[in-house]
Amino acid sequence: MSIWKRVTNLLSKPKPAVVEKSMLQLSPGDICEVSLVTYEVTGKVQNRGRNATLLTLKDGNTIVYLYIEERERLTYALYSPIDGRLDHPEEVPTTIELDDREYHLEEQYAGHVMTVGKTPFSQNGEQHVWQFQSDDNHLLRIEWQNGRFMLYEGEDILPADVKVIRAT
Repeated sequence: MSIWKRVTNLLSKPKPAVVEKSMLQLSPGDICEVSLVTYEVTGKVQNRGRNATLLTLKDGNTIVYLYIEERERLTYALYSPIDGRLDHPEEVPTTIELDDREYHLEEQYAGHVMTVGKTPFSQNGEQHVWQFQSDDNHLLRIEWQNGRFMLYEGEDILPADVKVIRAT
């Protein structure tokens, strides 16, 4: 290496370190691992008012949803869609019995969401969410946006069971 190159290298600014994306920053095309299963992120619904994201994850033909919320700490819940029907948002009860399991309303909120990629709701807008929990820690989530309901059943995931594999 020539002396000129050595002097240039000493005087040049170091390249900035590459900052890894967090789970909240993932977007369609990224790859993550949840409970030892590798998924491709195909969609994202983000509620910035709550610092929360619902990622649509795909592994082959299987589609699941990872809910991530940052409050005092990051919390994760993995959901699968279920069949069900409600006619109006005002008809959501405070307790629901489903498959011999009773769910109790834990939290209800509404907020503006932004969507990217393949998600249950294809456009941005006001979304209403009801989160339920059973006595044995199973979760039920109901979403309503633009006249459409989505129902999900799931469970909490430990932060150690979630990691970014590849972010674009």
